Amino acid sequence: MSQSQSYCVALQPICNAEMIHVADELLYRSTSLMSSAVIDDELMATARAINAAFYETGLENLCGSGKLFFNAPREWLFKPELLPPYPNQVVVEVLESVKGDPEVIKAIKHVKSLGYQIALDDFELSEDTKPLLEVADIIKLDMLTQHQPEAIELYLERGIQLLAEKVEDLTEFERCKAMGFSLFQGYFYAKPSIRSATDVERSGNTHARLEILQELYQDDVDLAKVEQLVMLEPQLVLRLLRMINSAQYKRANTISHLHQAVTLLGIEKLRTLVSTLVLANDNPCKMLLLPKVLTRAAMCQALAKNEFRANPDEAFMVGLLSMADLMLGQSFKQICQQLPLSEDTCHALVDRTGKLGNILTLVITFEKAELRSASHKTVDKLNSYYLESRSWAMNMLAGLNA
Repeated sequence: MSQSQSYCVALQPICNAEMIHVADELLYRSTSLMSSAVIDDELMATARAINAAFYETGLENLCGSGKLFFNAPREWLFKPELLPPYPNQVVVEVLESVKGDPEVIKAIKHVKSLGYQIALDDFELSEDTKPLLEVADIIKLDMLTQHQPEAIELYLERGIQLLAEKVEDLTEFERCKAMGFSLFQGYFYAKPSIRSATDVERSGNTHARLEILQELYQDDVDLAKVEQLVMLEPQLVLRLLRMINSAQYKRANTISHLHQAVTLLGIEKLRTLVSTLVLANDNPCKMLLLPKVLTRAAMCQALAKNEFRANPDEAFMVGLLSMADLMLGQSFKQICQQLPLSEDTCHALVDRTGKLGNILTLVITFEKAELRSASHKTVDKLNSYYLESRSWAMNMLAGLNA
């Protein structure tokens, strides 16, 4: 590894056929112009990512009770003591460069005996790799590459679960489901769907949701009016009550009325929770975006407070609304016209200008691993902010599906 190379840590969601978020992949990508991994030293990259994610932050804080996939270099298969000590939650990805020779098969069988699941990453069937099928629980296939139907049939006949990687749109998602895939990874949930004006009108409650956000972010919030608006959205009421009664909030008594929830939460927590639920709107694709958007909001807030001397609350709002164009189906200009946001917040969202715009740009650049000339120290600090923010986001979402 060259002395100048650093790695950005990130997590990418994996969902099931119902678009429920069931796992994440731990990514560690070099700070280059590439958004996919460019790794010179797999051992060093894995060690740094594992240390940051598992030992400094903790698995539960990163992905709750879900599974976490991570790429294990060949050498780690022979040293299972290096693997993260969470065999029931960790899926060990065997890299595509690994061949199925007898010593590898023996090592993987030992890893499986410890309780770990095995996924074959970017798998291509050949005489050299075929022996790996006997130890595989999951096979990951790149959907930008053509795959033989016979091979897919063989994997399914063996009871191996199939994970489709790089699923770029909902049409591809449905096609993969029909082929027998049960796990999915890609950016299909982050692409706006094209809808006619009639469709938008029919789907209906965008205006109502914006009205709730508008009231929430008034300088002098009328909680009674917020309560009235939320009551018009039964799904929102249900989700809010479910969240406040989850283990995350440690309530001695059950909260059964919206008024109690609004009173107990207080304005700041209410803003975050209701904004999160409004943005997701019980839409599976949008629900998959929530960990990312909340992590981004918290990271913007931390950078504003500790590095930029900007308003942390406004920075949080910029991060929270930074994907609202996807989640609400409206442009940032339209959103800024309808919500009582500060001028600085609007400039950050629409033009990425000002201090808040610089913070948002830095966070998004970090997410894409496109930091061109950042020092090791800067990247390490950003990794820490990211993992702390992810931990906060997962805690915030803990009650959402309770």
